[in-house]
Amino acid sequence: MESSPAELCEGLRHMSEAMFMALCEIVGTSQQVAIRRETRDIREMVERRVTPYDGVMEMMSGSHREGFRLEGSDLDFMFWPNNHRVIMDMFQSEYYNITNTTLILSESYESPPGFTLLQLLTPATYSEVQSACVRMNDRVYISSSIYRELTCSFAYPNSTVHGPCGSGSIAGRLEYDTAFCFACDFWPPSASSWIDRCHSWPGPEVVEDIIRNGCHFVAIGHQLGPHKNEEWRFSFSQAEYKCVCAMNHSQFLTYGLLKLFLKEIVNQHLNENNKLLCSYHMKTCIFWVIEQNTLPHWCPQNLLVGFWTCFKLLLKWVYEGICPNFFIPQNNLFLTKVHGSAQNRLFLQLHELYKKGLACLLQSSSIRSYIIDVLYNPRLFVRADEILIKSEVDYDTELFFEINRMATVHTVNLHSCVKYLYTVEQLLNSPLTHYQVVMLQTLTASILQSTAFVLHNMYTITGVNKHMYIADKISRQMPKLAAKFGFVSDMLYLAMYYYKTLRYREALSIIEMTKVKLVQPYLMYHEHVDRERYTEAVGGQSWSTKMRQAVAWDIILNNEICYINELIPEQQSALQNRWPSLHIPVFVMLHFLEFLCYRHIDTTLSQAALDELQVLIHHDQGLYVLDLHREISWEILGICQQITGNLQDALYSYQQSLTQYPVHNIRTATQRRTQDVVQSTPHQ
Repeated sequence: MESSPAELCEGLRHMSEAMFMALCEIVGTSQQVAIRRETRDIREMVERRVTPYDGVMEMMSGSHREGFRLEGSDLDFMFWPNNHRVIMDMFQSEYYNITNTTLILSESYESPPGFTLLQLLTPATYSEVQSACVRMNDRVYISSSIYRELTCSFAYPNSTVHGPCGSGSIAGRLEYDTAFCFACDFWPPSASSWIDRCHSWPGPEVVEDIIRNGCHFVAIGHQLGPHKNEEWRFSFSQAEYKCVCAMNHSQFLTYGLLKLFLKEIVNQHLNENNKLLCSYHMKTCIFWVIEQNTLPHWCPQNLLVGFWTCFKLLLKWVYEGICPNFFIPQNNLFLTKVHGSAQNRLFLQLHELYKKGLACLLQSSSIRSYIIDVLYNPRLFVRADEILIKSEVDYDTELFFEINRMATVHTVNLHSCVKYLYTVEQLLNSPLTHYQVVMLQTLTASILQSTAFVLHNMYTITGVNKHMYIADKISRQMPKLAAKFGFVSDMLYLAMYYYKTLRYREALSIIEMTKVKLVQPYLMYHEHVDRERYTEAVGGQSWSTKMRQAVAWDIILNNEICYINELIPEQQSALQNRWPSLHIPVFVMLHFLEFLCYRHIDTTLSQAALDELQVLIHHDQGLYVLDLHREISWEILGICQQITGNLQDALYSYQQSLTQYPVHNIRTATQRRTQDVVQSTPHQ
């Protein structure tokens, strides 16, 4: 017996609701996505305000910034010199002080749509810009190809050129793309048609914000352009992020489904060279579908209708060989790749999937099981309610994980410390979400901790007793204050300060207090937590209370600040390799500090602390010492063993450190320590 149209519609709605819930599990609920976006937004807001005019601006872009945490997705960052600005017309130069600003003129009349030449109008202050200059028709232009080569490894050493970016992986796992570009404060005339199209989405406030923030230019030319080595491509990363944020959650999850469809079905068995479609095409597709109001109501009940609408548009584009850029439609994103026999093969592949209907989604490893569940249980009641998916513990884990990835403030002197504190104070008076308040709270703790050590180191160098006394009085209040509203682990910064200022008993008192909190059965460390006990202990309480009582994280040491003299070689080695910080597991740091302090009070207890550290590092299965932190952990164990004169064990620990993945770039220090141990070992 065939199903009636009404039954088919009901079945589709039922399947869409199930898919909505599945995608909330895979992609994230609206609350998780908000946590990811808002914490990054406030972090970058702080950095924008403290970056000096002659500094380099940094912005995260791509899927991670948009709120996705899909397996295998890379991190995308954009960097640009703050005092270099692109203008679209000469009259715009009057908005800038040319004595401290390098002006660059966009000349796009000879370039394909979406591309331009960049003419240098005033002298550049950055050597990379100067070195990338070429002369054409008696004018000076910045060559994109030269600039790309020069800046490729600027953010991360040993990166390789990939498109307009420097690419590579951190710790052999997390892939990244870094694009060094130029910023423009004006909306390009070639994208003016987009403004006229915005009738219903995004809203007028979003459109105004997008126009006000201009665009960027990334270092890659059009392959068919007349000056492909000199041309630059318009980048609308900021605008795209704001458009993604303007989506409702059903639209965002549909965008996520398109990404999964591309990765797990369309591109599943293709090597990199044969992949004609990328996630940017999926984003462009859903932007056009939403803007054209093809689907009046985007909601959980018609999520699959939204997906199918996007798929049909994508199929049409591939058939025609035209994928219009969302902001500059004349820029055909398919022009250099999707044509000829490759285009024909892609169309046939997509058309085969189209003929299967929504059943084609069964080929996706991520969502297949969810679809099968509904197919086998057609009467299964599915309530499309995000509240049913994640618990309070899930959201706490998400929030604290996101915060701690961005909690370090790299202050290098007292001036920058004060600037950070002033910026946070200003932002606290502006409208903030709850997540952003917690992010600022964590940043403030980090700033206070850094300031304490910076101030102490400054006045220790001067050697003036009166100044040292005053500085110490102020300094020691800062980590104390930070410990009052930071994480449990933040107490160890106070212990470090006491150790540095030779107050060993005070340091040990703080270590004991910290130890009591760290051994509680409800402690959350990274994503390890006993959910039931955590909920019993701090469920329903404020995030501030949870942080102080039940959450610990790694100890992060800014390599430009001296915290513990015993780690100076490691910090110097990391700095030589342009690595900004050491990430030390909290339990490793606890035993390390305990060992160091007891060395001055009770050698028996010092040995007991070392024994505990040794057991932890030798036998931990990744619970308290993550794989990526084993390099620094073995190093610290070796340092302690070398201090006690146990040279054979120290040598073994250093050798173990050298076999771990070199996350912290401390290999130079480890090799020197190994050499010292070998030279100190008595020959038989």
